[in-house]
Amino acid sequence: MITKIAPSILSADFSVMGETVAKLEKCGADLIHCDVMDGTFVEPITFGGQMIKNIRPLTKLPLDAHLMIEHPKTQVKFFAEAGADIITVHYKACAKISDTYLEETLRLIKSYGVKCGAVVNPDVPVENIFPVFPLCDMVLLMSVYPGYGGQKFIPEVMEKIKTARQYAIKCGRPDMDIEIDGGVTLENAKAIREAGANVLVAGSAVFNSPDWTDTISKMKL
Repeated sequence: MITKIAPSILSADFSVMGETVAKLEKCGADLIHCDVMDGTFVEPITFGGQMIKNIRPLTKLPLDAHLMIEHPKTQVKFFAEAGADIITVHYKACAKISDTYLEETLRLIKSYGVKCGAVVNPDVPVENIFPVFPLCDMVLLMSVYPGYGGQKFIPEVMEKIKTARQYAIKCGRPDMDIEIDGGVTLENAKAIREAGANVLVAGSAVFNSPDWTDTISKMKL
């Protein structure tokens, strides 16, 4: 399975975001990971659909909108129309509203012709999202607690990656994208891939490196 690297622009310099996105494409990135935070589901506030709309013309890469927000269904329209190629929403945020809210949100995303995915935090069993695997184009497993960049990878998540890949195969979806977000480095990228993940979100590891092209390339090896 092809490994894809999705640099998280949460770690970028927001004052030169356009130039950064264009540079990431030239440096071999496969997706642009956009961490959307509302100050409620997680403490920080980052950006909304306007950022997606502004960077959309600057790259041909898929824009991966990770919504760390309460009531994600209310925001799907804005991100879809702004140009997001995939929108992922948190199980935890949806489960607080109703047992069916996650499925409803995923179906709403797909109704806009956009790919969709479900997200679980490190303390949420991946089995909780098994019922929506057939709907998902991607499953995102957080390997840190969402909210801040630069955290260390939680090693217990490795077993969740294996479980998710095994279930994807069982469901007849062996090529499903399984994305890992948090603490991905050059040192642990290989082990993460071998566990079954094929989309690696990398923030600090890319932006703090002296050579983005070299770092992205090595993460795929």
